[in-house]
Amino acid sequence: MNYEPVIGLEVHVQLSTKTKIFCGCSTNFGASPNTQTCPVCLGLPGVLPVLNKDVVQRAIETALATNCNVVERCIFHRKNYFYPDLPKGYQISQYDMPLGENGWIQIKLDGKVKKIRITRVHMEEDAGKLIHSENSEDLRSRVDLNRAGVPLLEIVSEPDISSPEEAYQYLVSLKQILEYLEISDCNMEEGSLRCDANISIRSVGESGLGTKAELKNMNSFKGVQKALEYEIIRQEKLLGKGEKVVQETRLWNTDLNRTESMRSKEEAHDYRYFPEPDLVNIIVDKEWVSKTRRSLPELPQARRDRLKNEYGLSDYDVEVLTMDKRVADYFEECSKYFPNCKMIANWITGDVLAVSKDRKISINDLNVSPKQLGELLGLIENGTISGKIAKDVFQDMVCTGKDAKQVVSEKGLVQLSDERELVSIIDKIIKQNPKPVNDFRSGKQNALGFLVGQIMKETKGKANPQVVNRILKSKLS
Repeated sequence: MNYEPVIGLEVHVQLSTKTKIFCGCSTNFGASPNTQTCPVCLGLPGVLPVLNKDVVQRAIETALATNCNVVERCIFHRKNYFYPDLPKGYQISQYDMPLGENGWIQIKLDGKVKKIRITRVHMEEDAGKLIHSENSEDLRSRVDLNRAGVPLLEIVSEPDISSPEEAYQYLVSLKQILEYLEISDCNMEEGSLRCDANISIRSVGESGLGTKAELKNMNSFKGVQKALEYEIIRQEKLLGKGEKVVQETRLWNTDLNRTESMRSKEEAHDYRYFPEPDLVNIIVDKEWVSKTRRSLPELPQARRDRLKNEYGLSDYDVEVLTMDKRVADYFEECSKYFPNCKMIANWITGDVLAVSKDRKISINDLNVSPKQLGELLGLIENGTISGKIAKDVFQDMVCTGKDAKQVVSEKGLVQLSDERELVSIIDKIIKQNPKPVNDFRSGKQNALGFLVGQIMKETKGKANPQVVNRILKSKLS
């Protein structure tokens, strides 16, 4: 029997506010354990939460950017459960009255565009963090409550995702939107972006839903994709043997590349939601929403369309350039100093991003400003250096922070374009390589490339390749 997966994703985004959602404690990452806490986020008796307005503002921005309806009135609920890193014994969240609902985002896969519906966007506070000893003989766990009370947005999709590849693309698209809004750094390694997946399978053509499994503990988008791929096969095997899929929560084991059972439906929590009595209703008037909508930045799809039309770039170029807002900003800033936008795009999508990836740093930390890159490309354009030499110059610029002209001058890398000097060198290479010369004259075009290579070797890469090709062809014809 043929089966198809039905997938929904729940994404938790840590907002990059300076303080927590209900108190004034810092949200900075990496502080010593339990140094960014107060009676409110520690859940001490007699304290009252005070809502951070900046959290609501960022929630409205996210709801609008994901095409959700922003409700005029919403409330917080208490989500009750026990866990050692939850000091109050409950989490302040939103239940049946979220801030944003009924939205969608668009994904593109294999040239096809698809809308994935968003069920809700709601605000909540984060729990703390348990730190388990790596020593197998030490069974203690330590609690760090610095993260308790950090503001989160939960973005829940409808079960519209039909494959692990679509899930991956959905997460990439959503992350781009959040980064363009600048509401979160979306750093999965630091826990700023987390994802849980709900997956079931059903016979192809059926409209009902199968029994779902909830997948947790996935710390990368590729991890989500791999976990879903494994789970589809696991559920297909069960049904193929006539067994039932059990509704349960499963963890993704990154070491063994498999999902493992965490708890069954019978052990699932009853959160006993009820309205938070210490917080008033949140009223979001139409003017607040309208003002926020007007202030939204240019979002990824709009920027792709504009870069393609304004700069004449290919679909591939705009996809790569807009993947990271900082890269798109870098490209547009560079275009102010160098007019050949296709050449800029080629360099950024090639050498620049390769060095950025290799050094594991952002494009803004490369030591080469957009103006400096524009000046380097200008030296190629006017024939001062060759494209090959420019690659070495760029590497020097990254290491030293020096301008291209300074590197070229200090290392004597100015391109050799003097025809009289080049003729002498070309004559020497022709004399030393009679066989390739005869091969070219007999119609073997690739022999020309060998001769050009020998000339470039003789000049240590400084010869102007256009001038070399013109003179060499003239002498051999």
